[in-house]
Amino acid sequence: MTTTSNRTFTVPIRAEVSETNQGIFDNLKKGLGFVPNLYAYFAKSETALGDYLALQNRKSSLKAKEREVINLVVSQINGCRYCQSAHTVLGKMNGFTDEQIIELRQGSASFDSKLDALAKFTASVTETRGHASIDAKEAFFAAGYTEANLIDAVIIIGDKIISNYIHNLTGFEIDFPLADEIA
Repeated sequence: MTTTSNRTFTVPIRAEVSETNQGIFDNLKKGLGFVPNLYAYFAKSETALGDYLALQNRKSSLKAKEREVINLVVSQINGCRYCQSAHTVLGKMNGFTDEQIIELRQGSASFDSKLDALAKFTASVTETRGHASIDAKEAFFAAGYTEANLIDAVIIIGDKIISNYIHNLTGFEIDFPLADEIA
């Protein structure tokens, strides 16, 4: 619970959300072992949790590891400690080391040239609100990514911006191991 301005933002418990969202909570608890605070907060809206999960879990031309690159880069640029922390855990589950995660959060991947092009493209798109540099776009395509990958990358960037903004606006409790702060 964090106070921003004069408002305190709280995360609802199962009994405080709609029947539909209670069912989603039950499925999340079954699949993840708990309901992350970000997802629980979305349940304050009748439809947002289901809509967000559908967006987040949609089929993509990008692999899970590539999606985590995008999630880490965007969360760092947007200064979202919740998503930095959650995606540090997920990044490790997808095979990244602590050092690689820090480097990805800084917008590069010296350990993999294709992921480096993706990280730099993602950073350029996010920082310029979609007006990525010509160099970032050319490197993205030169690394073997396609226009379908570009579309999917932008959808993942948008997904992460949604969650980053929700947490940045509310500051509710982070329920993942806190990621290291980096510049």
